[in-house]
Amino acid sequence: MTKEGKTTVVPKLRFPEFKGGGWSSVELSQLASFVAERVGTTECIPYTVTSGEGLISQQEKLGRTIAGNSIKNYIVLQPDDFAYNKSATKAFPQGFIARYSGTDRAAVPNSIFTCFRVNGSIVKPTFLDYIFSSNLHGKWLRTRITVGARAHGSLNVSDDDLMALPVPLPAGSDSLNEQQKIADCLTSLGELISAQERKVEGLKTYKRGLIQRLFPREGENLPCLRFPEFVDAPDWKYEQLDALAKRGSGHTPNKSMADYYNGGIKWISLADSRRLDKGLISQTATEISQLGLDNSSAVLHPAGSVVLSRDAGVGKSAVMGTSMAVSQHFIVWTCHEKRMSNWFLYYVLQKMKPVFESIATGSTIKTIGVPFFRDMRIMVPALPEQQKIAKSLYSIDARITTETEKLVALKVHKKGLVQQLFPALEDK
Repeated sequence: MTKEGKTTVVPKLRFPEFKGGGWSSVELSQLASFVAERVGTTECIPYTVTSGEGLISQQEKLGRTIAGNSIKNYIVLQPDDFAYNKSATKAFPQGFIARYSGTDRAAVPNSIFTCFRVNGSIVKPTFLDYIFSSNLHGKWLRTRITVGARAHGSLNVSDDDLMALPVPLPAGSDSLNEQQKIADCLTSLGELISAQERKVEGLKTYKRGLIQRLFPREGENLPCLRFPEFVDAPDWKYEQLDALAKRGSGHTPNKSMADYYNGGIKWISLADSRRLDKGLISQTATEISQLGLDNSSAVLHPAGSVVLSRDAGVGKSAVMGTSMAVSQHFIVWTCHEKRMSNWFLYYVLQKMKPVFESIATGSTIKTIGVPFFRDMRIMVPALPEQQKIAKSLYSIDARITTETEKLVALKVHKKGLVQQLFPALEDK
């Protein structure tokens, strides 16, 4: 790579008005200079970095400031300055570069940050920020920095290595305009994603609040909120769960017997923890065979049964979308159809999750013993009211699922757009 810049592959996707020019790769040193101003006796808000999120105040991240007297040596940041956090994390072993987007007078610890300011007549700070934060450029960024770190025998990266990073830029007189267009496009999409995230979180908050109002509080036999048709219905009452649903468990067929597995019978195990707490469970990581079922204590539970983890992932639950077996780490209830709604039970178990987590014991894997479930009692109304509550909460869950899918789609779209709007750099 020369100081003058090296021609690089153009992006796959470009805005029509910029298709005539090429792109080049220049070193960061040609675009930026170090920031060295220290706080001294002036007033500054101490900041830190959160990997994947960027710069936030110490107060916001930690609930307090940890600067102390050392703040006088902190580096002062202006809006659009960049701070490279040299500290390695599991997610970012190469460190993390963040742009300061605030307006107050901020400062970061000089011991773990290298800060720099870009020349706005050459590169747009927001454009450069997307390059640093994009997964597409994570590879060459990670490679360049970690190679430099190994060369110096330290996880810390020298300033020379940092400034040698290659940066792809549109060439020609329209460079700044194209940079701004790309940044505006991704910023607009980011704002849509943020709005969708708020919508999803708002629905989840609404659901949590509704659950608290639709179920009686501890020591009470009526909820705060009741559907109009049940206002004059009898009070809720405690019932032993075993009287409302048939309780069962499961087993793990001998894993050394290949014929006991991959036989088409879905089998819930600890490997399915991520599939729980999402309402319906229809797929499992492992399947067993009829032979495995016949030669173990596993039982085939009917579709609609409610499953709860009593070990790792304790308190997670789901409703079976089809007939399934489970390992010994789970409790299963098959509801008596005239007394208990399976979806109502699912939401009862969801509400009780903090209880399950608090009573689980064990030094390595926390678990809840079977006797607890044998004696377990829950507060229930008559079946029609159970079904109404379950239907209401299920409809909210369905909305959350729909909006979450939209959020995922937006994130995938943005990731794909980033991959097309920036060229792929080869690290040499």
